[in-house]
Amino acid sequence: MTVETLFKPAIDPAFDRDWWRGAVIYQIYPRSFADSNGDGVGDLPGVTAHLEHVASLGVDAIWLSPFFTSPMKDFGYDVSNYEDVDPIFGTLADFDRLIDKAHALGLKVIIDQVFSHTSDEHPWFKASREDRTNPHADWYVWADAKPDGSPPSNWQSVFGGPSWTWDARRRQYYLHNFLSAQPDLNVHNRDVQDALIATSRFWLERGVDGFRFDAINFAMHDQNLTDNPPILDGGGKRNRPFDFQHHLHNQSHADIPAFLTRLRQLGESYGGRFMVAEVGGEQAESEMKLYTQGPDRLHSAYGFLYLYADTLSPDLFRQGAAMWPGAEGQGWPSWTFSNHDAPRAVSRWTQGRDPRAFADMALLLLVALRGNVFIYQGEELGLPQAEVPYDRLRDPEAIANWPETLGRDGARTPMPWVAVAAHTGFSKVEPWLPIDPSHIDLSVDRQERDPDSTLNLARRVIALRRALPGLRTGDMTLVEAPEPLLVFKRGEGAEQVLCAFNLGFEAAAWALPAGWRIVESVNLAGEGALPPMAGLVAVKG
Repeated sequence: MTVETLFKPAIDPAFDRDWWRGAVIYQIYPRSFADSNGDGVGDLPGVTAHLEHVASLGVDAIWLSPFFTSPMKDFGYDVSNYEDVDPIFGTLADFDRLIDKAHALGLKVIIDQVFSHTSDEHPWFKASREDRTNPHADWYVWADAKPDGSPPSNWQSVFGGPSWTWDARRRQYYLHNFLSAQPDLNVHNRDVQDALIATSRFWLERGVDGFRFDAINFAMHDQNLTDNPPILDGGGKRNRPFDFQHHLHNQSHADIPAFLTRLRQLGESYGGRFMVAEVGGEQAESEMKLYTQGPDRLHSAYGFLYLYADTLSPDLFRQGAAMWPGAEGQGWPSWTFSNHDAPRAVSRWTQGRDPRAFADMALLLLVALRGNVFIYQGEELGLPQAEVPYDRLRDPEAIANWPETLGRDGARTPMPWVAVAAHTGFSKVEPWLPIDPSHIDLSVDRQERDPDSTLNLARRVIALRRALPGLRTGDMTLVEAPEPLLVFKRGEGAEQVLCAFNLGFEAAAWALPAGWRIVESVNLAGEGALPPMAGLVAVKG
């Protein structure tokens, strides 16, 4: 029996304004997806040329990481023009063609909006730094030095060192929570909010279906510039000065939700476009709930519970389920195991086990969770973290913290399309990041020919999620099971789905209860026990 005959699809995303609820969204990092013009860097025409591959997965939407005009100090997250495409990625006409093709294939398109900061080459910042009286003077966060000349507060940046840089023109410091080339916008300023909303309107007019708001809890600061308190309990491994503080005052301001309401109102004026927040940090759980509470804020949010986890355990997923129990007025969660900012899950969690078997289990587990699912490019191939030698690193964080962190470059290497082609078909020339030899055998063309490949499993499990209403939008109820088993049910009544996974290193005794039948499984062998890295989905009947 095929997946499609089990149940009718839960929703038709082409006609339902709630298409996003329970959706599977495929993240594309354009620099590393496909290079169409032979410069070694992926671009929008390259994305467009490979959208059939994405559509073949059965996903509902794509999320494009930044492609806006940028000096690329942080590879697009330092925007110098919110309303244009950087020439390295193409043109606005290329973006329009991408939108048209995606929509023709039934794919929604979500783009990043980076509203906590800009590039220091943005015209707004160039004007703001000229003097203290120009029309843009208060568009960024400026402050006088302390009497001894030191920065206005003890705030530390994510990428290392103080969050303040001295500017001789204004004879003041400016705030930057990331690189010094990424000055923080003063989103307390209503004019700044209006300008940011106008940039979102620009892309809505071009047909985008939603936004991911990057690092949105950094969008506003404590205007009293209160020092952050130190972490006194050790705080785990500290690779950066940022790790020594509780970040209570340089982010997470109480006025952020009101700005999010304005963004939601904009989206509603265009028929209800989808909006999801990225929220990191020690207050992420409360902030994600705050930013999605009720009908006038964002639809969904995701944090780093799984992205930064070093090990996979049932307790980790119990935490995730407890964070989003589905209470009245609560927002809808989004989950991802890998993205462009974190080492790939296969490398973080396999811990000496078979990476192929683990990748298959992780895919089935991800699509079984309650919430939206973000699949990062290459995850459908089971790609591990790439090895990038020091002399090829491009990520400023990885370079600054070498060799203590894996950095982000290893998750950003090019997609392997054709095993025997030069540079695996990504480009005709040497790519901006090297291709890991271990990725060659995992290329798209080789996995296409293998019905048992991770790629074809990805297609099956995504189709399964679409076919089973309980799996796509149902509640999640944990079932008591001994470690290292993770067992839970999704949905209610006839639509209920049973999911079971062995996250451990040894086989564990477990039998499928009477009245259930398995509709998908990975790494399963025999009955009465779940082998390590085995997983299954069962329905009643």
